[in-house]
Amino acid sequence: MEKALQILQQYFGYDNFRLEQASAVENVIAKKDTFVLMPTGGGKSLCYQVPALVLDGTAIVISPLIALMKDQVDTLRTNGIPAAFLNSSMNPLEQNQTFHQLKEGKLKLLYVAPEKLSADNGSFLNLLSDLHISLFAVDEAHCVSHWGHDFRPDYLFLNGLKRQFPQTPIIALTASADEITRQDIIKQLNL
Repeated sequence: MEKALQILQQYFGYDNFRLEQASAVENVIAKKDTFVLMPTGGGKSLCYQVPALVLDGTAIVISPLIALMKDQVDTLRTNGIPAAFLNSSMNPLEQNQTFHQLKEGKLKLLYVAPEKLSADNGSFLNLLSDLHISLFAVDEAHCVSHWGHDFRPDYLFLNGLKRQFPQTPIIALTASADEITRQDIIKQLNL
């Protein structure tokens, strides 16, 4: 955890973790699947961003909102962290440049929509199996659950992540999930 604290201070400017961040970060660094339920503004993103910087490889962050991806990546880049996103707002040249960075191992975090993972029968996911992926972070994880308030069918494709990447930790994060939804997220993602 010493390295995680150094990263927290160096890149994010915080002296200590708060709420349940420390235990979530510790679990992910230990390559354990983790479920995080924190209020909006509670610092959920640090629970996967810090481990992404501790672990070797690239963290894949599945996020449903293009605007959120852009904000996160802009902030990470401002802090000196190599991050990018792949989504429908990009032209083919931009996508190819990002793919090249990913294949070269130049990214610590890559943000993608769930639709990217399910497109073309999972061809992007197959590409990832040839790379060193440090972790998968499923942001807005309530979208995985049929019981969640914002169910998105493409999130169901994520239930195969654990089979394809059995040694890679998955962290599921949400600000809103009752007990039924929490259990369904854990079941759907095979955590």
